[in-house]
Order: sequence, then structure tokens, then C-alpha cells
Amino acid sequence: MAEYSQILGRLFWRKRRPLSTSTMAAPLTALADRIKAFGRELGFQRIGIAGVELSDAERHLEDWLRAGFHGTMGYMARHGRKRSRPAELVPGTLTVISVGMDYLPEPCQVARKRLEQPGIAFISRYALGRDYHKLLRHRLQRLAERIAAEIGPYGYRVFSDSAPVLEKALAAKAGLGWIGKHTNLIDRHAGSFFFLGEIYTDLPLPVDRPTPSHCGTCTACLDLCPTGAIVAPYRLDARRCISYLTIELHGPIPEELRAALGNRIYGCDDCQLVCPWNRYARLTEESDFLPRHGLDAASLVELFSWDEATFLRKTEGSAIRRIGYLRWLRNIAVALGNAPTEPTVLAALRARAGHPAELVREHVAWALRRHGGA
Repeated sequence: MAEYSQILGRLFWRKRRPLSTSTMAAPLTALADRIKAFGRELGFQRIGIAGVELSDAERHLEDWLRAGFHGTMGYMARHGRKRSRPAELVPGTLTVISVGMDYLPEPCQVARKRLEQPGIAFISRYALGRDYHKLLRHRLQRLAERIAAEIGPYGYRVFSDSAPVLEKALAAKAGLGWIGKHTNLIDRHAGSFFFLGEIYTDLPLPVDRPTPSHCGTCTACLDLCPTGAIVAPYRLDARRCISYLTIELHGPIPEELRAALGNRIYGCDDCQLVCPWNRYARLTEESDFLPRHGLDAASLVELFSWDEATFLRKTEGSAIRRIGYLRWLRNIAVALGNAPTEPTVLAALRARAGHPAELVREHVAWALRRHGGA
């Protein structure tokens, strides 16, 4: 682990004079300011520094797990408390650099209109472009290397939804926003449509102040959630969440929840789209996050016609590919069951009625029953 004297010596080596303990705070603050400037130059719209004490978040996570709200996401319970104790995941971690990058590719009102078109597939806006994981990790690595160029070698590790990390809790401590009642992070100046990433460091940097909550008495996200997954403010039952049902769940979607999915075939943005703070949401500056293959306005019938080779080709480099072809068909079959009864819809479903996979056949049969058993 780098010592204060080493860090300060690297920062101020040109002065060639010893630095006392009383002079440490100012150089470390200057380093933190430089890091934030580097981050903004690399395309992060928000950047802050958090400490590693997450006891409140740890209790919240353990309560959530005890309630079984994680469903089949067993990975949320693995790794013990490394998720909430950064220094146990990466020994020597003293502070965490937290960053945010905007991803919204279109105005919120355009996304809301897609939800009102039952024949059009709705895909969560974060997944319309290229998978963000590699882009964020690459930028974070560049930031980490930029810091090393400034001060010399130090201990660090970069993350972007790639390890047991409490990203939202750390971002909240770093002042990037507050965790809203829908459990997403909200920036009062930019809404909630942004990705998070972290650099765990052994640098004793000054930490930023958390942002106080500005949700007030608003319950818009709880009231609108199609499946009632937000069971209480700041408490999400993932087993009912459309994002979980369409992405994380491997088996059949519970029949009692299928109608509520509407035309949502990958994820759900409803709680964000209705949030008043997203009137300030900013459109992305990254071309990689813009829609590809017309997925922002593709018809359900068109997407249901894709064979597996087409699915793999058109989801290359996309987060969508992680669900695989069978769950892709499963999700679209449900959406077609919720679509208006039209010849093209019925023909598409009938064409898949004898699919080799039981997962697909069962959801197609349900969809056909929704159309009067046609």
C-alpha cells in the first residue's frame, strides 16, 4: 500500500523537500481534484470519491436477501460480506472512485410512446446500443493509468457491474446522487439514466459528501410499477420486477405476471420514465450507446421471426445476448400474447407453436390462448 509520504512525494517531487503531516491534506485534495478533472476529460459526466464504510447498506442487503427478494439470483448471496466491505474484496482498499456515464439515447417522451404501441417491442434503453461493461471498464482503466502517470504506481482495481460491488451505495456516498424509492440512483440535475463504475484504490483520498434524498412524498414509481415490484419505498421484490423476469429468470415467466409485461421484451424503464427528476435526464454523448439494428422501434413480429443465427449476429456486442435465443423467444411470445389480435400476430405465434424447446412452446401456447385459442 502506498504511504502518504510516497504519494505526496510523487505529487510534489519537483519541490524536493520533506512534507510534514500538517501539509498532507492539501496535496491529497489537489490530487482528488485532478482525478475528477481526468474523469470528466474521459467522458464521465459525474465522478466522486467514497469511503468504504457501508454498514447501513450491508444491513439493507441482508434484510433483502432474508426476504427472498433476490429470487433465483443466487450470486447476490455469494461472497459473504465482500460486497459490502470493499477492503475484503480488494485488500488494502481505502477509498473508491465512483463514476457515472449517461446512456439515454432518446428523450423520455419518445420512450413512453413506444410503450403505448403494443405491436412494437420495448427494450430497456440501456440495452439498445453496445454493451456498456467493456466501454466503462476501458475508460476506468485509462483513468487509473492516468492517475499512475501523475503519482507513480499505486494499488487499484476497476469494476463495472463485474464483481460483488454495491455500486449504488458507493455512488451515493460519493455524492453522485441518492438512491430513490425505486432503488435506482438519482442525480437531481440529470435524472437516473446513467451507468456506474468504480476504481477501488489504496489512496487515502478525501471523500465527498453524500447527496440528501429529494424524493419527498412522491410515490410515482410505486404507483406505476406494472407488476407491483416496488413493495415499499426503497424496497424492490425482484421476483416481480420485469427486468428480472425478462433477463435474470431462466425458466417460465409466472403466468399471473405475463399480462403486465405488455410489450416489454428486455428490461423495464417504467419507474425511471415516470420519475419527475428525469425531466432533467441528459442524452448520451457516446455513439456506442445509440440504438443498433433498429431495436428502438422494431416490431414484435419481426423480432420473433429471427432465427438463432440472426439473433446472434444482431446482438453481437450487446447486453441482450446474455439472455440467449430461447429466452428471447420466450419474452417476445409473451409480448405477442399481449398484442392486438391481428393476422400477422397469429401467424407468427402459430409458426413457433411446435418449437423444439418446451420453454418456447409453453409461452406460445399461452399467447394463443390470449387470442381466443386461435
